[in-house]
Amino acid sequence: MAINNYFFSGITDMLVLYFLKQKDCYGYEMTKAVSELSEGLLSISINTIYTAIYKLENDGMISEYSKRVGKRRMRVYYHLESKGEERLEKLLSSYQATVDGVVKIMEKPMREEVQDEIITNASLDQAVFE
Repeated sequence: MAINNYFFSGITDMLVLYFLKQKDCYGYEMTKAVSELSEGLLSISINTIYTAIYKLENDGMISEYSKRVGKRRMRVYYHLESKGEERLEKLLSSYQATVDGVVKIMEKPMREEVQDEIITNASLDQAVFE
C-alpha cells in the first residue's frame, strides 16, 4: 500500500534523473517504475513527474525526443544531459548525507546537557522578544 509521503516531492528530481541515467524513459514509465521498484511503498502521480521533467528540461539537465510507437502513435522520451548527471551526483550526495545524519540522530538519545542547553537558549530567545 502506497503512503502519502511529504518528503517524496523533494526527491522527485533526483528520481527522474536517476531513471534517465539508466536509460531514456517516458513520463508514465517513470511513474510505474517508482511504484514497482519500491514494491508499492511509494507512488508518484504523473503530474508530479511532469512538473519535475519540465523544470529539469528548462534548466538544460534533460532533453526530449519523439519516437514512433506502433503505426501512428508518437511517444516523448527524455534523455539525461551532462548537466543533469552533475546535478544527480550532487543530489545523491546531499540525500545520503541527510539520511546518514537523521539515522545518527535517531540512534542516540539526547544527552541531558544538550537538553538543558536547548531549554536555556529557548528561554533566552523568549526573553529577548518580550
